[in-house]
Amino acid sequence: MNSTIKNLLTLLVMLFCVNLVQAQNPKLNKYIFGEGLVFSGEDGHKMELTGYAQPYYETSTYSNDSFNDYYTRVRMRRIRLRLSGDVEQLKMDYRFQLDLSGTSEVGDGTSNYLMDAWIAYNPTSRIKIKFGQSATPTDNRELTMGSQSLQLVERSKLTSAFSTIREFGIFAQGNFRTGGGTYLRPYLTITNGDGLNVYNKDHGGLKVGGRVDFLPFGLFTNMGQYRQVDMMRELTPKLVIGANYSVNNGMSSRRGRNSGAILYLNDSLQESLPDYTKFGIDFLFKYKGFSMLGEFVTASASVPTDIKWRVRNDGSTSASFDVNGKQDVENYVKGRMMLGSAYNIQAGYIFKNLYSIDARYTHLKADEYSFLNNGTFYNQPNHYTFGVSKYLTKGYGFKVQTSITYSELAPWSNDIYSNPVSGGEWTYRLITSIAF
Repeated sequence: MNSTIKNLLTLLVMLFCVNLVQAQNPKLNKYIFGEGLVFSGEDGHKMELTGYAQPYYETSTYSNDSFNDYYTRVRMRRIRLRLSGDVEQLKMDYRFQLDLSGTSEVGDGTSNYLMDAWIAYNPTSRIKIKFGQSATPTDNRELTMGSQSLQLVERSKLTSAFSTIREFGIFAQGNFRTGGGTYLRPYLTITNGDGLNVYNKDHGGLKVGGRVDFLPFGLFTNMGQYRQVDMMRELTPKLVIGANYSVNNGMSSRRGRNSGAILYLNDSLQESLPDYTKFGIDFLFKYKGFSMLGEFVTASASVPTDIKWRVRNDGSTSASFDVNGKQDVENYVKGRMMLGSAYNIQAGYIFKNLYSIDARYTHLKADEYSFLNNGTFYNQPNHYTFGVSKYLTKGYGFKVQTSITYSELAPWSNDIYSNPVSGGEWTYRLITSIAF
């Protein structure tokens, strides 16, 4: 395990123990089904323990498929356990979160158990500085929202294509009232740019980015900015508009999520890696049970001119960069990265009987040379989703969600078994979420 992360986890455990000792006569202060247990002491120390599990079913088939192919899986989509708290006297707070299912947030087959592990210092009531592993504000807005509060069964294909999910570094954020009930929330991040759970060698340089959010109608009720459904049925319109920008200097994967997956060398056999730039704008609107989320992301790359070798999966090297029968280093490198743009728009309404009806449209536009053109994993420009949810309790303690998605297939598409397919892919999903 990376020594930095190991030391951070040790410090987190120590802080938790200190919090227990310092909190005089710690007791259960509050419990709301789905929101977790809140413990507090007489001197203001507070600890929260939350968790949830999500059994999941998915099946896919193709509208024009001579193989009669279908794909089905049943699994525990997420099993999350989160410990958080604050040490008021030290102006510090922390979070430690695990996913015991070991699956990726966007379901890409990677295994990650450690989600959050950070410590924050609050020099003022308006400024927070975090160090550790955390969700990054340079992702699209959907990634700022908890998985248990999603409007539909799964996150959008925009999130799957361009997000890094979590990163390790320094995260600074502010929350400033700007007059007339408006708020401005700036964010600045400096991370390693290699995604989460980086236990081996750090590749490339740093990733630098930021976000600015503006709330023209004041704050959302009960953390509603970070939850998709308008469960609180906002009595007045609430809106947050934001923009994010980041530059990953020397990236060793498709989008900055899997360190060391793709490596290139120069003549001196030193790493020479492309830079990755991402820009996005987004918004969230809520009013009386209605909610709407809109997102746009575009990503580009700058490829070094001194690349001479590529590193194969087995560690050997090759000087071949064949693109359409020609040696083309720049476009070969770009063809292995997530380059292009996408937008996602989704909306829904939750009735007073706690049924919710939701819909989403996502469009992906790949650059000429981009991994988004890969016939097996992407190559699907349009996605249409309709979903129905039933919340068994007020809040996110217990819910059942189902959805159906039609994904339009571009030419030269394959199924997961590398068989050619055409037309469209139909995917049905069912998930149950129970939290304590």
